[in-house]
Amino acid sequence: MSYWMRRLRAVVPWLIVGVVSCGVVLLARLPAAWIAPQFARVTQGHVNLVDAEGSLWHGSATLMLAAGRDASGATLLPGRIVWRTAFWPLFTGRVRMTMLQTEAMPDAITLDATPRGANVSAGGIAVPASLLAGLGAPFNTLNFDGNVRLSWSDWRVFGNDAFGRLTVSLADMSSRVSLVKPLGTYQVVLQAQGAASTLDLSTQKGPLMLEGHGTFSQTMASFAGTASAAPDQRDNLAGLLNLLGRPISPGTVALTFVH
Repeated sequence: MSYWMRRLRAVVPWLIVGVVSCGVVLLARLPAAWIAPQFARVTQGHVNLVDAEGSLWHGSATLMLAAGRDASGATLLPGRIVWRTAFWPLFTGRVRMTMLQTEAMPDAITLDATPRGANVSAGGIAVPASLLAGLGAPFNTLNFDGNVRLSWSDWRVFGNDAFGRLTVSLADMSSRVSLVKPLGTYQVVLQAQGAASTLDLSTQKGPLMLEGHGTFSQTMASFAGTASAAPDQRDNLAGLLNLLGRPISPGTVALTFVH
């Protein structure tokens, strides 16, 4: 064996150690801001991390929720979301994070993401009623107030297909355009079934009764329902009902949406 071959064999192991060490250092120094666009992509822009601090391994950011893809109607939650990322799964192309919102989320959740998809564990979070304004008209006009909570089952995403159940509880809701307070307590259930999803709206209690069913897919969205007032509140709720939909009978309007 030649002199240079012996020298090369002696140097190669140290070269490999150096390259691996540099890679580990770079990974360890990845800023928290690196995870923000990845998180937005996985959630299709509905859940975003802004004002990130720290590193990929242990960092925090403000949680921004958007009802639609247009971030102009997004809502920033008070407090910070704090995360920790497992190190070794990254070498297999997997991101495994534990996340907790300091003021609105009682229990931590886990995010497990690969290039093929992502899994989010079941959990819940309280959000401001102003989040509804992000849905656009008429919600941005009605300016609802009340106690809003999101809870979800294990949520799985594969490309553009999602699987899971999201429940939105709206308790003691009121609106700036109505003197009737509270208007009622409602529940919205979104069932994601791959390329298509269903949405069901129901009333738990209150003088303003909302009911409806909708279907959503990549190419179309539709919702059909009704809003009606209790007989003793028809006069007081007439103006609000006219803002919500088209009259179909005394004290009742149609709630329809097709896109």
